[in-house]
Order: sequence, then C-alpha cells, then structure tokens
Amino acid sequence: MKPNASEKSYTIKEATIKLMQFCAYRDRSQKEVQEKLREMRMIPDACEQITIQLMRENFLNEERFARSFVRGKFRIKKWGKIKIKQELKARDISSPLIKISFSEIEESEYFKTLHELAEKKLPLIKEPNSYKKKQKLISFLHQKGYEFPIIMEVIESLKF
Repeated sequence: MKPNASEKSYTIKEATIKLMQFCAYRDRSQKEVQEKLREMRMIPDACEQITIQLMRENFLNEERFARSFVRGKFRIKKWGKIKIKQELKARDISSPLIKISFSEIEESEYFKTLHELAEKKLPLIKEPNSYKKKQKLISFLHQKGYEFPIIMEVIESLKF
C-alpha cells in the first residue's frame, strides 16, 4: 500500500528547508510554524531544534511578524486596534510585543483612517431615521475594531 502525501515523513534538514521557504514567503508567527511542524508530524525534539534554527537565522521573528501584521491589517483592511490586538493574541503574541508593534500606527493616521471609513460608510447606510443611522455607523466602526471614545469623536464631526 502506497503512503498518503500527508503521511510523508521528513528529515530534520528537509523540514527545516520547507519551513524556511514557508517563513520566507511572508512573516509567520511562532504558532503558525508550530502548527506546520505538527502537520508534518515532526517529533517535539525536532520541532524545537527547527524552531531555534529558524529564529537564529532570522526566518522566524515574532516582533517583525507582529509589526508587519499591524501595518497590513491597519493599512490594507482598515482594522482598528481592538481587532488587531485580538488577532495577535489569537496567534499567541505577548502583550508587550503587541504594545511595541502598535508603534507602527501613527495616531493622526489612525484617526484620519477612522474618519475616512465613517465618511465612506455613511452614505451607504439606507436608514431614514438619523438616530438608527448613527447607531448602524457606530456598530460598523466598532466591528472594524475601533475604540468607542474615538468613534464618538468622529461621529460628532459628521453631518446627519
């Protein structure tokens, strides 16, 4: 009986090369690398050895991953800090590292992005009642991960 492709076994060298390619494609978190090693059915000692080598050779760098994640989710997906923080925590990134990575977002740019999001969304909300329209906009911005106090600041500056 021929083994499945998923049952392929790897030497440490093969697995390391495969993971170097995996990390070179885009920044990865340590959790993603551990999951990949589990998928490859590597034993714990081999996982540790490979992870250390990836870190030593700078293929795996949690701070670089966190900073790049914050930049991408904010600039491309227009996510707020709350949503970004939740996603980083889901990837087992430490709180101090999350704080450091938020230095990638300038406060003025953050506020400006929130304001632009609100201005773009407002005409798309088909609701005649201005109170309900405001609530829908607040809900949309909150789902994007923005903080309530600055949402309210932006809402006050808009014409309903």
